[in-house]
Amino acid sequence: MSQTSVALLGAIAGFTIFLGLPVARLRALSASAQGFLNAIATGVLLFLLVEILGHANESVEDTMAGIGRGDLAPFALLGGVYLVGLVGGLVGLVSFNRLFMRRARTQALRGPGAAVASPSRSVPAARDLALMIATGLGLHNFSEGLAIGQSAAANALALTGVLVVGFGLHNVTEGFGIAAPMAGDRKRPSWGFLALAGLIGGGPTFLGAVIGFNVVAQWAFVLFLTLAAGALVYVINEMFGVCRRLNGTMALAAGILVGFLLAFGTELFLTAAGA
Repeated sequence: MSQTSVALLGAIAGFTIFLGLPVARLRALSASAQGFLNAIATGVLLFLLVEILGHANESVEDTMAGIGRGDLAPFALLGGVYLVGLVGGLVGLVSFNRLFMRRARTQALRGPGAAVASPSRSVPAARDLALMIATGLGLHNFSEGLAIGQSAAANALALTGVLVVGFGLHNVTEGFGIAAPMAGDRKRPSWGFLALAGLIGGGPTFLGAVIGFNVVAQWAFVLFLTLAAGALVYVINEMFGVCRRLNGTMALAAGILVGFLLAFGTELFLTAAGA
């Protein structure tokens, strides 16, 4: 398989994320409907966090077999990468959010609403939260792209096709996860903003496929998985803040369950197909 073909397959798998983004432009939604959509998106993100950490944990645990033979280096390398990625993803997105909030407060204090601007910590604005979700998912999708590229490099064409279809289906639900915080917002996000969010979330699948085809490295796979996990921990916490404002306890639980099972269903498809 040529590099051009791999790049095309990575683009197909990644850019299905755009199919879920138009949800962000829905209007006339009640607060309860908005809350339920956000709860579903939170369920999707929770499943992705479980899946991501499962793969990263497995990669590190596999290296422990060498410790009994006196070969500590592989475990030390992947364990260190695991820690760096997890901390980097979480702390990096915290810093990213603080920068956004600081700029927003500065603009508010300079604008006509300066007298009522409050410096207190609050849930990020819908668009800021959507960009955070897109960033976390983009890191996750980079690792998916690596899997596509590495399977193609091994000439496992059937597996490559299954991964593209499965990840493509998964990315549709991820697009919905990005869009949900903006659904029902008073000001519709522009198509240009949605395109940017889609590129941040889905574009890394394309990049990962190209790099994975040319470079096969376990440490890189673990690094991007844990970066994604760290970012998603922060994003999920913020999503819970949004959901609690819009949902009752039962509606929140039901929405999270629906989202989790929706994402789990796409994972079962991959497993049934032999991925």
